[in-house]
Amino acid sequence: MTNISFDDFEKVDIRIGTVVAAEVPEWSHWVMKLEVDLGDEIGRKNAFSGIMKFYKPEDLIGHQFPFVVNLEPKKIGPDKELSEVMMIMASPGDALAEKEAEEVAPVLFKLQKEVPNGTKVR
Repeated sequence: MTNISFDDFEKVDIRIGTVVAAEVPEWSHWVMKLEVDLGDEIGRKNAFSGIMKFYKPEDLIGHQFPFVVNLEPKKIGPDKELSEVMMIMASPGDALAEKEAEEVAPVLFKLQKEVPNGTKVR
């Protein structure tokens, strides 16, 4: 593990967003495309997440999750669509052997109550 400074940590902008649409692209066998409403300041952004082995689009639509919103966008898939934000989740499989880890579902964070989209996580 590499330590980062507190100043580096403060650069990470984590916001709460609501998944308003989710689909599995035709070209994908593991990635789900999410459209996320991150409030008036940020707007709607796309995120791609490799969770479709464990979750269905309908499991996510209408639910709020934390997202890192200030990552450099990454091109995904044959159409080079932009993944503009990254969903944060717990990955218990990271502590297991690679083959076993592929069988462990990531744990999605669930808020205790709804907050306005775009709310900062501190």
